Amino acid sequence: MFNVKLKDKTIQVEEHTSIVDIAKEYANDYENDIILAMYNGKLAELNTSVQEDCTLEFVTTSDKIGSDCYRRSVVFMMLKAIYKILGREQIEKVSIKYSISKGLYCELHSDVEVTDEFLEKVSAEMKSLSERDIFIIKNTVPVSEAIKRFDYYGMKDKVNLLKYRRSSRVNIYNLSGFEDYFYGYMAYSTGILKRFNLFKYKDGFILQTPMSKNPKEIPEFNGEDKHFDALNDSTEWAEKMGVPTIGHVNNKICDGSVTDLIMVQEAYQEKKIADIAEDIASRDGVKFVLIAGPSSAGKTSFAHRLSIQLVGQGLKPHPISVDNYFVDRKDNPVDEEGNLDYEVLEALDLEHFNNDMEALLNGEEVELPEYDFEAGVQQMSGKTLKLDENDILVIEGIHCLNDEMTYKLDSDRKYKIYISALTPLRIDEHNRISASDWRLLRRLVRDLRTRGKSAQTTIEMWKRVRRGEEKYIFPYEDSADAIFNSAMVFEPSVLKVYTEPALFSVPEDSEEYLEANRLLKFLDYVLPLPEDDIPKNSIMREFVGGSSIVKE
Repeated sequence: MFNVKLKDKTIQVEEHTSIVDIAKEYANDYENDIILAMYNGKLAELNTSVQEDCTLEFVTTSDKIGSDCYRRSVVFMMLKAIYKILGREQIEKVSIKYSISKGLYCELHSDVEVTDEFLEKVSAEMKSLSERDIFIIKNTVPVSEAIKRFDYYGMKDKVNLLKYRRSSRVNIYNLSGFEDYFYGYMAYSTGILKRFNLFKYKDGFILQTPMSKNPKEIPEFNGEDKHFDALNDSTEWAEKMGVPTIGHVNNKICDGSVTDLIMVQEAYQEKKIADIAEDIASRDGVKFVLIAGPSSAGKTSFAHRLSIQLVGQGLKPHPISVDNYFVDRKDNPVDEEGNLDYEVLEALDLEHFNNDMEALLNGEEVELPEYDFEAGVQQMSGKTLKLDENDILVIEGIHCLNDEMTYKLDSDRKYKIYISALTPLRIDEHNRISASDWRLLRRLVRDLRTRGKSAQTTIEMWKRVRRGEEKYIFPYEDSADAIFNSAMVFEPSVLKVYTEPALFSVPEDSEEYLEANRLLKFLDYVLPLPEDDIPKNSIMREFVGGSSIVKE
């Protein structure tokens, strides 16, 4: 018998008792479905057997990790349904491409057209699989055997990825005879996977599952067409370049052609920036270029490069930092925990900002403020500015897409730009890379290099950063006149060099270890790449250092 310590009691179980049996016994104590467990502080699937005295904490679908597991498992169930309906001979590939408005955009590569009728069949088969409560079985096999199995299914991206697998074995999941590999843990059975939605969108379809905030309801789908177009454009470019997945980038590193890939990627981004500058110059009356985006999107480098392109269009750009318009610290709002909240709109002196912008627009000379972050007060800088005919302001800040920040300025005077790292790269056909993970890796490198912050500290504060983004940035994305994707297909390989040592330093007994370990597992697929061939004006230089345009 083993002693199992739960959150409010200790129970005894027999040797080899499955965690799922314990979870079922205590399921009524939890508002939401139990989907994973923390077994002695380490994440475990519910079909894991108890092998020793242990501490057990249950993970539900209201937890971020549990919600991600639920979505992954529903993807597996969907793939099983599609392959059963069509047969593998009719399927070239099913691609899980990217996240759009709290849903996953997917494409079926087949002679069979994706219609409402077809998706209804898939949905019906998924519901049948859920009702039958079929176990999802994990098998550990040699990499060579996994390659053979995925070759059988025509999953070429997985075959290519596994060539770079350092471990000699790999976990494969089996659902009623259908096999696949997933980056992350899975539900123990299909019985828990009751909530999902499928519908046509663009050239493919959307799969929706509940989010952790409300794990019992499917969220509203808002479309986000501009976001989709930016992602789709970058993804199509990556596919044309022959680098849609991590494995393909690894191929470029191995065959020595990655330097050319870097140059072409940088040229592609520069063309996008030039197109935005040309669009700005073509709009009569625009005087305010407003740039917003989430943390580690590369806003500073982008603003500099855009300014250079604006000069090329005959304009004279002037940078304006919204941070200089913070209210005095004594007047700054606080959050629910009583901490100063610098991310709310009320942390800015909106009246001062709008009065200055309006005066500049009217041809007046304005003395700009400068915020003393050490003293926590706004003061005058002694620097004055007056706009001539070809002058234009380039303003960067998290609220720049929110019209409440620029309430005194007419919309035809404003040009809004949203910038983020929208990942065009996937791990393989069925495993996408989160844009949040992409930006977190960037942030880890920059925080360590410029601020001396450990990976543990950066991971700990990332949840708060993400909450701010959800409130103040993402809701305004589709109001932008232009969306710029700062992600580059080669950058995980560059970031790996810096992030791996930092992530290994996160203590095992810390709350941040789980996240650090998950990122390390992702980086295990990625071959390292030195930053030597990255141009000095690259957005990547904002994170790894050596930038010719960003002051540090």
